[in-house]
Amino acid sequence: MRLILLGPPGSGKGTQAQRLVQKHGIVQLSTGEMLRAAVAADTPIGLQAKDIMAAGGLVPDEIVIGIISDRIDQPDAKNGFILDGFPRTVPQAEALDDLLKKKRLKLDAVVELRVNESALLGRVEKRATETRARGEEVRADDTPEVLTKRLASYRAQTEPLIHYYSERRKLLTVDGMMTIEHVTGEINRILEALGATEPKAARRASPAKRSASGAARKGAKAPAKKAAAKAKGGAGKGTKKAATSARKARKAVSKAAKARGVGKAKKTVRQAAKRPAKKLTKKRAKR
Repeated sequence: MRLILLGPPGSGKGTQAQRLVQKHGIVQLSTGEMLRAAVAADTPIGLQAKDIMAAGGLVPDEIVIGIISDRIDQPDAKNGFILDGFPRTVPQAEALDDLLKKKRLKLDAVVELRVNESALLGRVEKRATETRARGEEVRADDTPEVLTKRLASYRAQTEPLIHYYSERRKLLTVDGMMTIEHVTGEINRILEALGATEPKAARRASPAKRSASGAARKGAKAPAKKAAAKAKGGAGKGTKKAATSARKARKAVSKAAKARGVGKAKKTVRQAAKRPAKKLTKKRAKR
């Protein structure tokens, strides 16, 4: 299963990604974490990114795509992955499509968590107020001012992806204003309908039940095989008997034919022997 989660900051993408990871045994791919890991591992692409990041520049799309390419080739991504925070722009989405095509992989769905921006601002303000009330320091990126800027950036750069994936029939929209549990349930329902995940009924079947089912199928096959073998054996015996009878019948007919032939020959000899004798007797009588 390969997914992209779309939604503005604060829509709950991270929470839902973690739930999908735990439920389906896939990996969450964050571009930030992948960049840091590539730099720490001194991979060729990581070294390129390191120089750019050290200079305070933005890492180009081709380098990010290269890091994603290396990451999804790793064994833990075999069952699938969720891309969180990428793509952010239409050119990045196009580059990702090309990458997956080259690797002969298919993107199953793009899940958009649609939320009310004013409600998001209300959430952040409430969270900041509660943090201050506890005597804790509010995070710099968790204020209404920062969120407003991030929302504006999302609308300008990332929101066009909704239209991009909608045209390709990959977009699935979920109401992100529902409770966390309801959002999770709706995402799983949609993925099951798409066939991207195993249905609930199949998941509920325990290994023991599946084994029992397999044994039952094998047990049912065994009598059938025996019956087939028996029928085959019976048919073989019947065929042999029929062949023996046919041979006997042919011998009997041949014998009878020979007997009739011999009888006719004897009769002819007797008749031939009698005819000259009668004629001779008549001639002598005339003399």
